[in-house]
Amino acid sequence: MSSNEYLPGEIEAHWQERWEKEQVFKAPRLAPENSFYCLEMFPYPSGRIHMGHVRNYTIGDVIARYHGMNGRAVLHPMGWDAFGLPAENAAIERGIHPAKWTRQNIDYMRSQMKRMGFSYDWSREFATSDPSYYRWEQLFFIRMLEKGLAYRSRSYVNWCSQCQTVLANEQVEGGVCWRCSTPVIQKELEQWFFRITAYAEELLQGCDQLRGWPERVLTMQKNWIGKSVGAEVGFPLVNRSDALRIFTTRPDTLYGVTFMSIAPEHPIVKDLAQKDSRIADFVKRSQSKDRQARIETQTSKEGIFSGLYAINPLTQEKVPVYIATFVLMEYGTGAIMAVPTHDQRDFEFARQHRLPLRVVIQPQGESFREETMQTAYEGEGILANSGPFTGIASEEAKKKIVEYLESKGWGQKKVQYRLRDWGISRQRYWGSPIPIIYCDTCGMVPVPEKDLPVALPTDVAFTGKGESPLASHPNFISATCPRCGKKGRRETDTMDTFVESSWYFARYACPDYNKGPLDPDSVHSWLPVDQYIGGIEHAVLHLLYARFFTKVLRDLGYIRLDEPFQNLLTQGMVIKDGAKMSKSKGNIVDPDDMISRFGADTVRVFCLFAAPPEKDLDWSDQGVQGASRFLQRVWRLVIDQESLWKEVGPVPVKDLSSQGIEIYRKAHQTIQKVTDDVGRRYHFNTALAAIMELVNALYLFASAASISDPDKRLFRWSLEVLSKLLAPLAPHIAEELWARLGHKKFIVHSGWLEVDPSAVVEEMQTLAVQVNGKVRARIQVPVGFSEERVREIALGEEKVVQSIQGMRIEKVVLVPGRLLNIVVRR
Repeated sequence: MSSNEYLPGEIEAHWQERWEKEQVFKAPRLAPENSFYCLEMFPYPSGRIHMGHVRNYTIGDVIARYHGMNGRAVLHPMGWDAFGLPAENAAIERGIHPAKWTRQNIDYMRSQMKRMGFSYDWSREFATSDPSYYRWEQLFFIRMLEKGLAYRSRSYVNWCSQCQTVLANEQVEGGVCWRCSTPVIQKELEQWFFRITAYAEELLQGCDQLRGWPERVLTMQKNWIGKSVGAEVGFPLVNRSDALRIFTTRPDTLYGVTFMSIAPEHPIVKDLAQKDSRIADFVKRSQSKDRQARIETQTSKEGIFSGLYAINPLTQEKVPVYIATFVLMEYGTGAIMAVPTHDQRDFEFARQHRLPLRVVIQPQGESFREETMQTAYEGEGILANSGPFTGIASEEAKKKIVEYLESKGWGQKKVQYRLRDWGISRQRYWGSPIPIIYCDTCGMVPVPEKDLPVALPTDVAFTGKGESPLASHPNFISATCPRCGKKGRRETDTMDTFVESSWYFARYACPDYNKGPLDPDSVHSWLPVDQYIGGIEHAVLHLLYARFFTKVLRDLGYIRLDEPFQNLLTQGMVIKDGAKMSKSKGNIVDPDDMISRFGADTVRVFCLFAAPPEKDLDWSDQGVQGASRFLQRVWRLVIDQESLWKEVGPVPVKDLSSQGIEIYRKAHQTIQKVTDDVGRRYHFNTALAAIMELVNALYLFASAASISDPDKRLFRWSLEVLSKLLAPLAPHIAEELWARLGHKKFIVHSGWLEVDPSAVVEEMQTLAVQVNGKVRARIQVPVGFSEERVREIALGEEKVVQSIQGMRIEKVVLVPGRLLNIVVRR
């Protein structure tokens, strides 16, 4: 590159080609002791990257490049979360096979990423739709099946009528499908599940060890796991041999039960519905509603008497059993005891259906009466109307009542979790087939390992209606039973796409390994991921599943770690015109257009400077132009001042001018600031602000009438410092300027900068602090400190505080280099 004009398109293409040709970012097979694994959540290949992608990957790239310059071997891979519904929808809408659509999108998005100059090791790239990837996922399924961690069960599931598939609980957001926003209903189906509940306690306890994760994410996971300590109690049904088993965290309110509520999906209800059309109609209406609508306040009073009665084991009273919409089968046992005086929802239901109330908890110093209560009292207190437990405080009563229940065989202490097992069956084509064959003789038989992968057929018809096209594909369905050799039929459900993203980070350590899913040596040397980056929206989806899967793979003997990600950074969204960028809102900014107009480095600098990573970024065209102007200034500082930096050699600090000493100090202060902001705090915006200040100082320094040879060496050194500081943030211009300064080695291989501790110490001065002319203290402050900062320090001195207590400050006078006088009056 010889032009003296800043041409980002040419410069960036040149260095991208050099980096790729010389494999600058290729990671070794085994991680050396000084290594760093940096990973951004991989994208779905939807067609084009958007500014949210650009921001996310730029953040990761800065971190990866910084650690590389600090001498670490960096693993920074990229791949594609390639299975999913959009590809299948594209096949329906455009008549193109999902595999072809996906591959075309991957090719285009890869080219976009390369234009951004991201430091990926592309030799490790894979797509989760590759049979060479999902064959191992199918093996994991079989091993989990052998261990009882995968199972098939008939249950009510979340059903999206638009997507024609099942959704996991975590994929239902506000009662609607997370992909298409269609209201989700309940449907009973045979489904495959992963037993994530077997790891509920370990997942919960593990949250306390994830010190590098945002507290908000950990809180969301803890709440989703939802540990509750209480009791399970049996309520025998009148004139029946069975009982309703309930779980309660408030056994101290058992004496206040006046009715029971059960879910419309409860097994008992199915029998009742066959005999009573009113119940059948109510159940049908309830199941047409999504979960959120069923538990919302305005609908939570809907219920119907079942005709059954249950016996409260403590009081031996007969209480009616209602079928209520707000009771969900998957939470607890699908049956609850109702204590209307001490639960607001039960209180409203009881009023609606004219059911009795009974106060059994009285707060200290107060007394409630059933006939005057306007709302439920949900707090703790002293037990009343509770037989032998009357007069005991709630906390003690809970223990005593549970002990009593256990002694009678009526109940037991129990820990329960809100977390439900992960339903992984999807009635779609574009996913990993579940490796199961059904045989009339042998039953359910896993596909032998030697026959994996069970590959997706390519000759399928996409209509967009009804079940998966796999279910009507005779060659796929037809299979031979591996045990008896008779004719069988293949499972046509595919796995939830979150299964693929639950272990991809481990496969990056050994993408070409073919002796098994994971190379133990490579995985052990690189994992866990040192820094993981992605959106907060994955807190209880991908991030929880990945933690679960890591523990499963550990227990299956594939890996030797408990947690996949040591540190987590959740970046904010990119906002434009007050809303998140989206096609539907018409506020999309095309990264290709920005790169063509301004260059990748400008886009990177804007994304980094406009907001801290964890905050939302407000898009600003003026901000992009400002980032472009800044890089133009950096370019001109080097190119236009060539005569000042031709002097090569070490900086003779003792021979520098006073202005040179200030520049030397400023440069080291900037090194210190950027090192901390980029390497530890991830405050890239303030790092760039510090670099901008250094650029301003260098312009002033270069404008001096004459510059001595020592100062010229300093200027050259300062430009080298500037180039290195910019290298993680704006890598192309940094590489170009580094080369213009005469260096042959890539700047990414040149090492990071060391701070001279003596240089960053400001020259100090002692100031007397007077109050109404009398010296009350002496303070030490750096020379050149602003009056505002000097005043702030002075007013923090204990003797000064005592002297002005109860006084009003009239004015403050600073005599530079001598004193600060504070004038006060009563």
